[in-house]
Amino acid sequence: MRAIYYYRWVRRVSQFSGVISAILMLLMSGACSRGSRPPQIGSNAPDFTVQDSKGKVTLSQLKGQVVVLNFWATWCPPCVEEVPSLVQMQRMMKAKGVTVLAVSVDVDDNAYRSFIRNHNVDLLTIRDPSQKSNDLYGTFKFPETYVIDRDGVMRRKFIGAVDWTEPDVIEFLGKI
Repeated sequence: MRAIYYYRWVRRVSQFSGVISAILMLLMSGACSRGSRPPQIGSNAPDFTVQDSKGKVTLSQLKGQVVVLNFWATWCPPCVEEVPSLVQMQRMMKAKGVTVLAVSVDVDDNAYRSFIRNHNVDLLTIRDPSQKSNDLYGTFKFPETYVIDRDGVMRRKFIGAVDWTEPDVIEFLGKI
């Protein structure tokens, strides 16, 4: 008798874990990844203004340029991995009207400033510890990057580290 109850229990647990797995797969498949087309693509990029201890940046002031809007943090390993290629791409594409706007979600101003200094981050960067700017975009996983065309329309979204010096990425940015 006890074996029957044990069998039923194991069967229910297996069914339950199968349901949980299915739910997790559905949730994960709904997330944006490279190659997918999130609903924001093709729409105007939400405007925002961020002010930190060193300055103030408003996204709409960059209209007329291709903006690579990167949400990142110093505590995020993929973000740290991506920074050198963002800096290099910015150097390569600046003359073609491509600007990187790197918005850090770091709460610790000292960690942010030290990172910028120690890694020679030569980009337009601002710290938004309130995360209001990335909330406008629904960003929750870092790094997350939006490519915004010269008219302020979102053209592409990347989640995760990208090698911004890859020829296909450079070609894409050059055509916008």
